Amino acid sequence: MEKSKQTPLTEVSPAQRVQILVEALPYVQRFAGKTIVIKYGGAAMAQADLSSTVLTDIVFLASLGIKLVVVHGGGPEINHWLDRLAIPTRFVGGLRVTDGLTMDVVEMVLAGRVNKHLVELINQAGGHGVGLCGHDGPVLRARPYVSTMSQPDIGFVGDIARVDPRLLLTLLKEGYIPVLATVASDESGQAYNINADTAAGEIAAALEAEKLILLTDTPGLLADRTDPDSLIARLDLQTARDLIAQGTVSGGMIPKLQCCIRAIAQGVRAAHILDGRRMHSLLLEVCTDTGIGTMIVSS
Repeated sequence: MEKSKQTPLTEVSPAQRVQILVEALPYVQRFAGKTIVIKYGGAAMAQADLSSTVLTDIVFLASLGIKLVVVHGGGPEINHWLDRLAIPTRFVGGLRVTDGLTMDVVEMVLAGRVNKHLVELINQAGGHGVGLCGHDGPVLRARPYVSTMSQPDIGFVGDIARVDPRLLLTLLKEGYIPVLATVASDESGQAYNINADTAAGEIAAALEAEKLILLTDTPGLLADRTDPDSLIARLDLQTARDLIAQGTVSGGMIPKLQCCIRAIAQGVRAAHILDGRRMHSLLLEVCTDTGIGTMIVSS
């Protein structure tokens, strides 16, 4: 990945720094006190420099009075530990086949290793992170994933049965940044692995969030997936549904866009698909008029 070119701080005069702060005021006023749910994963999580930058940006936004909830995945880390334990990895329709032993590893990696690492990075940046998973509260209740397509049993892959936002609301009120791993149990106590995009969308809806932001490994939604310059900067719900029906959107972008559609339909004001590989992508989206990715709105 090409490193972004940034102006060294030594080349920015004190007057320019003050002017930058003043120009940020409208965005601070607009979003202070509002809730933003961020799904964090992909290259932004896998690369140490990007991960540190993203989490520092999250702390910066929280310092402006924005209430932030971070929902994360951790597929590469899960793959790493499955390989170390000689447990085979298999996917069906883009979903990890999750037997009992794999579920144990998923839970330990996501709710333990990955979650606490992200919390520690937030705390080192001066924030107040709190690590959670769907079991806590319980914030999330799971149910078995039901595919609309004919496919073999994929084990303990789950969907969201319901969200209880009370614990998240309590933490947000006290100034904490909840960091949520997407494992949760059903009514019987069986644990399930839940897609992080799906969980983030449902949590955003339950919190009546101002924004849902999905950090991905693409520039956003492309009119032509072979042309990175064909970015669709803004679209409404009906257009988003049409793009899926027409086949313009395909592969892994379909569930991401469906997640955004469902969140908007449930009251989230805007959903964004951003390139998490770009330095300061969150700040570019939240604190500028143009933004950098795709924004989905109701109309």
